[in-house]
Amino acid sequence: MPRLSLLLPLLLLLPPLSPSLGIRDAGGRRPECGPCRPERCPAPAPCPAPGISARCGPGLVCASRAAGAAPEGTGLCVCAQRGPVCGSDGYSYPSVCALRLRARHKPRAHPGHLHKARDGPCEFAPVVVVPPRSVHNVTGAQVGLSCEVRAVPTPVITWRKVMQSPEGTQALEELPGDHVNIAVQVRGGPSDHEATAWILINPLRKEDEGVYQCHAANMVGEAESHSTVTVLDLSKYGSFRFPAPDDRM
Repeated sequence: MPRLSLLLPLLLLLPPLSPSLGIRDAGGRRPECGPCRPERCPAPAPCPAPGISARCGPGLVCASRAAGAAPEGTGLCVCAQRGPVCGSDGYSYPSVCALRLRARHKPRAHPGHLHKARDGPCEFAPVVVVPPRSVHNVTGAQVGLSCEVRAVPTPVITWRKVMQSPEGTQALEELPGDHVNIAVQVRGGPSDHEATAWILINPLRKEDEGVYQCHAANMVGEAESHSTVTVLDLSKYGSFRFPAPDDRM
């Protein structure tokens, strides 16, 4: 009896048991967890200096914000696998971490609905993002046409001139060919997975007038765009002279 009298005050001081502790009461059930809402999670705390990745999540490593070692708590968690990847949905992602983030927020049709298909961007057929513009000029001048194409893998870009045969059928002449006054140049850019092609005509002749085609092709497909070059032959106006201000009409 003396022992019970000593224990009663201690029992009164203990807090009541909470159902969240997982202890079942008489006839009670353990509560179920609600759905996970990642967007409600707090922002992750800065990771430690490089080399200590205990605060970074799976697939992430700690990197310094500046060159050299970063003080404690000033690093950033970045994706461990660098470089773009192609997703099973046919879209390119800047990193595998970006793909995983998209998969987490995308409605799930079935497990593994969105995954990495391969390293590197997804392949797609050429698309002319900036077509060549039609130009008008006179003989003896210099004119240029440019064409920007986006594709993966990098496309092969060629310039062609649309020719008309005496029978009225069309034919394509690949340039520069034997034209000493025509030059063609192709380089990468200005953006990723883009290429730009130029054609320069100097000096411009009357026979250079016509329709020019920018044609791009890779292993996935092809695309083309056209522009027109119109030439005014100055030799036909050699005797023409604009009147001077003091000329009498």
